[in-house]
Amino acid sequence: MDTLAYKPNLDAVLERLRALYERRAVDRVFACFDIPSAAIGRFAEQYSEGFCDYPELSARVQFWDDLLAERAAVDDDSVPSAYLSELDQGLYGGVLGGGVQFMSHPENGWISSMVAPLLSDWSEFDALEFDESHPWFQRYLKQMKLFAEACRGKFGISHFILIDGLNFCFELVGATETYMSLDEHPEMVRRAVEFALDLNLRIQLAFFDGTPALREGTCSNMVQWIPGRVVSESVDPFHMTSLKYFEEWGRDPIERLIDNFDGGVFHIHGNGRHLLETVCSITKAKAIFMGDDVGFPAAFDVRHELRRRAGDMPLVVQVEFDKFVDTLNRHELAGGLLYKVAKAPDADSANRCMDKVREYLV
Repeated sequence: MDTLAYKPNLDAVLERLRALYERRAVDRVFACFDIPSAAIGRFAEQYSEGFCDYPELSARVQFWDDLLAERAAVDDDSVPSAYLSELDQGLYGGVLGGGVQFMSHPENGWISSMVAPLLSDWSEFDALEFDESHPWFQRYLKQMKLFAEACRGKFGISHFILIDGLNFCFELVGATETYMSLDEHPEMVRRAVEFALDLNLRIQLAFFDGTPALREGTCSNMVQWIPGRVVSESVDPFHMTSLKYFEEWGRDPIERLIDNFDGGVFHIHGNGRHLLETVCSITKAKAIFMGDDVGFPAAFDVRHELRRRAGDMPLVVQVEFDKFVDTLNRHELAGGLLYKVAKAPDADSANRCMDKVREYLV
């Protein structure tokens, strides 16, 4: 796709984002703003928080079309894209016969998916087999095709998360058994990791083949847009481990998978910030979304420390509008960061703030 109806200033935005992710903008700041949404309000009237059924795909297309059309008035660094949340974690276990469970999220309009552990123990591992004719994989292809047709010329389709390595082991036997198996059944973990590499590669290649690229780049719920075919990787299992475990069990399979693409973006939760320097050193790592969690300082509040620790790695942090504006006016923002700003009162307020963002130099 060359243009997007829901992003009138697309050329300028992609030029800015390209500079950020090519690490040519460590002295500049970037921002995207959330504004009140009628589309999310209608979703919240239909869905309460909790378990739900797989939705009608036409309704999901309409939701994203409505949401992203609303945001077209915001002249910020965002790139409009739909996130196929129904194909989130549940897809990877679903294609192997797992029971997929959906959950609605009224706060953002998502319907996410997960799956209970597929195996009662490792003795059942050899029965696992991936066949692209499986109904869940065909559902995946159908949803991508429907969204690709509906979005063309209006908005993009975001990549969605990998479930590889120990994340995949969690789907097989659960988190506790996975951690214990690193010592008790390491060979089974290694076999599962290899299985996951092939499965994830086939799923992600199908995504890039089945969805339209935007200016030879990837739309992303994590980083908005980034040049090339870039995947969304997770190091969540290692948030609860030492760096030694990551080096033994995480780095090699992650780097081997990402080597099939132009790079990977990562997210790190509050309890995983000890991983920051290590993730920055991963071959082909392109950017990191820094999450916030109860019990840890907000990433925005320690932005200068994170900037120092990450070197020139592009980071994304979250902050509410009033706090962001105050920090912007006091000239205390850290450079080379994309600030995801929540609770802007309206598009005009966001746009006035964005005028200052574009002029800001650290």
